[in-house]
Amino acid sequence: MSILSTGVSGLSAAQLALTTTSNNISNVYTPGYNRELTLLEDSRTGAGTEVTGIQRQFDYFTATQLNQANAQLKSLESYEVQINQIDDLLADREAGLAPLMQNFFSALSDLAAAPSDPAARQGVIGTANTLSAQFRSMGDYFDDMQQGINTQIKSEITQINNTADLIAKLNSEIAIARARTGAEPNSLLNRRDQLVAELSERVDVKVYIQDGGAYNVSIGNGQPLVSGSESYQLVAIDSSLEPYKTVVGYEDSAGNVLELQESLFEGGKLGGLMSFRSETLDEVENKVGQLAVSLAMEFNAQHMAGLDIDGDPGQAFFDIDDPVTFASSRNAGSAGFSAVFDDVSQLAGIDYELRVSDATAGEFEVIPGDGSPGFTVTLDGSNQLNVGGVTLTLDDPALLVDGDRFSLLPTRQVASSLDTLIQDGSLVAAGQVGGSGDNLNALALQDLQNSAVVGGDATLSQGYAAIVGDVGNRANIVQVNLAAQSGVTAQIRTLQQSQSGVNMDEEAANLIRYQQYYQANAKVIEVGATVLDTLLGMRA
Repeated sequence: MSILSTGVSGLSAAQLALTTTSNNISNVYTPGYNRELTLLEDSRTGAGTEVTGIQRQFDYFTATQLNQANAQLKSLESYEVQINQIDDLLADREAGLAPLMQNFFSALSDLAAAPSDPAARQGVIGTANTLSAQFRSMGDYFDDMQQGINTQIKSEITQINNTADLIAKLNSEIAIARARTGAEPNSLLNRRDQLVAELSERVDVKVYIQDGGAYNVSIGNGQPLVSGSESYQLVAIDSSLEPYKTVVGYEDSAGNVLELQESLFEGGKLGGLMSFRSETLDEVENKVGQLAVSLAMEFNAQHMAGLDIDGDPGQAFFDIDDPVTFASSRNAGSAGFSAVFDDVSQLAGIDYELRVSDATAGEFEVIPGDGSPGFTVTLDGSNQLNVGGVTLTLDDPALLVDGDRFSLLPTRQVASSLDTLIQDGSLVAAGQVGGSGDNLNALALQDLQNSAVVGGDATLSQGYAAIVGDVGNRANIVQVNLAAQSGVTAQIRTLQQSQSGVNMDEEAANLIRYQQYYQANAKVIEVGATVLDTLLGMRA
């Protein structure tokens, strides 16, 4: 090879190196861009140099770690936003239930002191109206949060499907580009890895590289979301056991939709929403509902044991809905349950799932929602079951099929139904049969403030304080975990940037170096041309 050819090879290499460096600099702020490096080798002819490729500085292991860290970070961020709303609501000294319950029982104390005073009687009704209205408001707030989470889940599913479809298309485009040029399509690879990173922020995924370099992406128990150039759809569906909830369905290649369990989703925004709903929102709604039921049922029982101002027996003071039950939409049978509250002291503020283990014998396996051991119950002669302070009545045992599932939500949605039935002060039952005065029942009603009416072991105030404390502790744990995860994610991102990110100082130095490299090779060509001209002149 002549000196001219050697110089030309170096000039070409320097030009490509300058182009690569310039591309790095121009993409320093481009999300998902990975720094590129020009690879040079000795020429195969033994003189000069040649460019063997433009290498993308990408470490799959580090990128995977970062995606996993980001998935946990986004999950905690999503969880924190939601739980802070409930924490603020419950802890509000004015909007919370604690001061309103105190006002209600203070009004009862005033009634006990002056049982014939119309103002005292009306004071009880007024504070009861305010208290029940706040229970309804709080219940409605939880219902609105449930609907809001449903909407967000639907949005996340749409974004996940769109991203998965783009990844599948990029798998195909990358394969085509490799086949056509024999080189790595770095820009397409960057885009695909960026999409995987964005997908990880929405849902926890696992990525596998198949032969040929295509990405296979799976979720949950291994359900494929992307397989080569094919993508599969997630579907927002109603829960089979709790139809007011939106859950994730998976549509397989045959078009069948499988309902995925919430426990399969832990990372990403979607996982954060589902974890918050199952761990905090449902539980708080259950516990506040338990307070409402305990107040209504225990107060009604005592109120009906008394006498109003005319000496007539007391009526039910509060009204509240019956427990909620659902038959799974996937049941083979068509049986259904109705439910009423039975023993309020047995209410635990949790949900239950009932599975038919023996339809012929009317036998059910009961699975408590708090993870405690399950147990078996059997229909009695009246087609009834007793579960957690609730009496369930089956409409027709002949419609049961083994494996059918039912959900019992004793206190989930009842807080929004609490209402005060009595509005006439004369109907307040302050007196008591056989008493020496007409304030004995008022005293008994007042004593309910200090009675263990919630689950048989806590007063109303203690029950509410436990809810507030539990949510506050959860919020604090989430904040601590979020801070820790933010630090871990930042460390991994720093590592990833040191491997794949663009360093402006380094690129600026490379720019000068390759410019000098270019100029030196240009000088070689100039010298070669001079030598050639001299040799030609000597021959002439």
